[in-house]
Amino acid sequence: HVQLVEFGGGLVQTGGSLRLSCAASGSTFDITVMAWYRQAPGKPRKLVAEITRGGRIEYGQSEEYGLPVEGRFSIHRDNAKNTIDLQMTDLKSDDTALYYCNARREGDGIWYWGQGTQVTVSS
Repeated sequence: HVQLVEFGGGLVQTGGSLRLSCAASGSTFDITVMAWYRQAPGKPRKLVAEITRGGRIEYGQSEEYGLPVEGRFSIHRDNAKNTIDLQMTDLKSDDTALYYCNARREGDGIWYWGQGTQVTVSS
């Protein structure tokens, strides 16, 4: 099993920045992809960004959450520490959501989730 703990959510004004962090522990040796998802009330959970062990990055495309994140958000991974960070800039009210860390293991194919960290952007 894999345990994921997120840090860094909070309240920020429109145009501001926040940095989210996620630390994985447990059976981390065969984690392939780590990612951030988000979910606002009444909206589906959607990919924000994912990164492979080799560093390939994909940013999510979601009309439900307003402006695209690519160019405003950046994801980074430290394989040695089993952590990922999400640097978010130019935040908008549509970015308000519960942000979840996600990890996928090659061994069991299970998707693991953190408990979520709230990001609230006030206008």
